[in-house]
Amino acid sequence: MLQDQYRQKLRTPEEAVKAVKSGDWVDYATSLCFPTLLDAALAKRRDELTDVKIRGNLLFGPIQAAECDPSREHFCYNSWHCSAYERKLTDRGLCNYIPMIFRSVVPYYRNFLTVNVAMICVAPMDAHGYFNLSCATGVARGILEQADCVIVEVNEHLPRLTGGFGESIHLSEVDFVVEGEHAPLPEFPVAPPTPDDVKIAEHILPLIPSGATLQLGIGGMPGVIGKMLAASDLKDLGMHTELCSDAYLDLWEAGKLTNSRKKLWPGKGITGIVFGTRRLYDWVDNNPGVSACPLEYVNAPETIAQMDNMISINSCISADLYGQICAESSGTRHISGTGGQLDYLTGAAMSRGGKAFICMTSAFRDKSGALRSRILPTFNGDIVTDPRSQAYYLVTEYGAVNLAGRSTWERAEMLISIAHPDFREELIAAAERQKIWRRSNQR
Repeated sequence: MLQDQYRQKLRTPEEAVKAVKSGDWVDYATSLCFPTLLDAALAKRRDELTDVKIRGNLLFGPIQAAECDPSREHFCYNSWHCSAYERKLTDRGLCNYIPMIFRSVVPYYRNFLTVNVAMICVAPMDAHGYFNLSCATGVARGILEQADCVIVEVNEHLPRLTGGFGESIHLSEVDFVVEGEHAPLPEFPVAPPTPDDVKIAEHILPLIPSGATLQLGIGGMPGVIGKMLAASDLKDLGMHTELCSDAYLDLWEAGKLTNSRKKLWPGKGITGIVFGTRRLYDWVDNNPGVSACPLEYVNAPETIAQMDNMISINSCISADLYGQICAESSGTRHISGTGGQLDYLTGAAMSRGGKAFICMTSAFRDKSGALRSRILPTFNGDIVTDPRSQAYYLVTEYGAVNLAGRSTWERAEMLISIAHPDFREELIAAAERQKIWRRSNQR
């Protein structure tokens, strides 16, 4: 019976995308569940359609519907959180960012947004008629529930993430099913650590206790810390994270990730999104120790706060002397997005024994080779990801400072102490002009 229903709903990509009409809002889900076959078929309909708006996030491309229409008269792509590929689309004027915090994405759909057609890659249907939402579980189910038309594209390479909730959709809830061959899943190995990365990690590790539950964000720095934690003397670490990366696999292989001391979901690592290497995809596949749940639950501060010793480690682009943190733009140039950083900054601060770390190198070299400070007197067009009222630990290769409860002059002194030495005097001069420097402050 299930197989009969399956065959009745089976379509070619070209047949399925006929559901899209001019003016529609189309959703492409997230990351590894990007529907490549449906996207290619939709792009072929460019000249038949106008004003089709598409949403996605953390897509690794190419997004053919976006690239085939530089005028954006036919297709207009928008992202909840930009990957490196989507950042390049943004630079070309082919992508617009949608401001959000990740726990709010599905409630936005539920309360405010229209989805005419939702397209998503899923793992093959099981014997009970369920398609697993795999690496997109964090947001997929809530979006599909709001869609007028649901099209699933079966990707034979996707792992099955089970054991949580909201991780599947039944055949009866699907309008069309598409099959076809897919390239192997893209892989994202962590770059080797730089000496500065190692120094930053060395400032954080002494502040993490055994039994801590970890959230490691996107980027190289959290991955470096994961590898260093795997080589440390810590034990019985837990996982509660928006994104499951190879760092957690490293911890598990080292015997450090047991989830045994978690107050919430003991014995299970909780996540919403997965991307990394093939080793990671094989590890999470049908693994009862890794459970996927919607991000409106996973990233809710009240959920995060239930874990004792919740440790959140994320990266940023810059900070100003007031403690404002930018993790998503360079000036007005868009880089990534807020993601779950503010969710975990809030939740970890509420946790008993919790700590939230935001990491950055103290300086960088621009395209001309000039050294630039990441700690600025004040922002000028940079998007504030984390308000100064929620700043906690900021860490560079020169140290870690805790800004919680500190006045503006204390913050200025602390942040200048971890700035690159080449910029400290000019930062002091700026702090004096801004009247946030005391004469008693040390130089």
